[in-house]
Amino acid sequence: MEYIYNNKKLVIAFEGEINTNNADAISSELNNYLEGKEIEKIILDFEKLTYISSVGLRILLRLKKEYDDVSIINVSTIIYEILDMTGFVKLFNVKKALKVVSVKDAKVIGEGFFSTVYRIQKDMIIKVFNRVSDEGQIERELDLAKEAFLSGIPTAISFDIVKTEDGKLGVRFEMLDCMSLKDMFINYPDKYDELVDKYVALLKKINTTPKVGNIPSMKQFYLQKLEYIKEYLEDNYYLKAQKLLEDIEETNTFIHGDCHFKNIMVQGDEFLLIDMDTLSYGNPIFEFAQLRTPYVAFSEDDPGNSLRFFGLDEKFVSKLYDDILNRYFDNLTEDYKNKIAAICYIHMVWWNRINEPDNMVRFNGCKGRLIKLLDLIK
Repeated sequence: MEYIYNNKKLVIAFEGEINTNNADAISSELNNYLEGKEIEKIILDFEKLTYISSVGLRILLRLKKEYDDVSIINVSTIIYEILDMTGFVKLFNVKKALKVVSVKDAKVIGEGFFSTVYRIQKDMIIKVFNRVSDEGQIERELDLAKEAFLSGIPTAISFDIVKTEDGKLGVRFEMLDCMSLKDMFINYPDKYDELVDKYVALLKKINTTPKVGNIPSMKQFYLQKLEYIKEYLEDNYYLKAQKLLEDIEETNTFIHGDCHFKNIMVQGDEFLLIDMDTLSYGNPIFEFAQLRTPYVAFSEDDPGNSLRFFGLDEKFVSKLYDDILNRYFDNLTEDYKNKIAAICYIHMVWWNRINEPDNMVRFNGCKGRLIKLLDLIK
């Protein structure tokens, strides 16, 4: 057995079998290790455990009687069946081991900053997280996706969290014959207007659906972003930006928050969302501030970014953004467009400080545009 003890939390990793031949030795070792330690939480890691007998189960029961918070993780199918049959899944918080899925020879059908989407079967895709290693964070995203789906927002149906052969976390989705909206624009240029109209319809569907569940306010998130970058703004510009955000009418409807065309899958005539970790609620102005980020802002200080990230040049992507914006809003004014852009650059300055603090070209460019826009806004 291996032990990791930190801040009153103990992780015990078991290996091999727990049976009549070794149960007494394991029990004695546990007693010796636990003696005198202040423990509030015990996690039993069964990743390398291949079998547990009734005497092993009695060891688990003793731990449960002595410590309130005992959970079991990385449980194989065989061990889970034993725990289920004996009723232990009702006594303990039991988490099955994640299934390992190979993406070595899988086709990439979508790729972004935080994740890559692979087709692993004819009717199955997997979204692999490149920068997220917290299983709990992914579970929260899946819960948000379920809330959205039950509210009528078209999202892909997720099955389970898995691991790739190199240890990255992913989510499996049911997808029959699908293509990213980005690839639809590339492969079917004659359908540009039809695709834009459907794209706008999807955004309106999201932004008019009443939010349910415990999801965050995008307005509050932006106020927090502004507070974070306050030290980089002169007081008068900070106050202008604060007023801009506070004056935005709060609405109780969904915002996707990252609804660019690589996060949308097209299955037949249906558009399906596969990335829900930025789901929030609030005014649609924030949806378009967020959309401006990948479609316009990232390329302004980094020419060629759109081609590298989307496979489409800045001219096409910025035109797409303008077309979506103009078809979504009736009587769009220049002042309103400036407000959207200013909110975008609040995000960009914040993003730069968090993710690229050494990139002063982008920082100065985005900060300069923010200041100019704040001077223009009425």
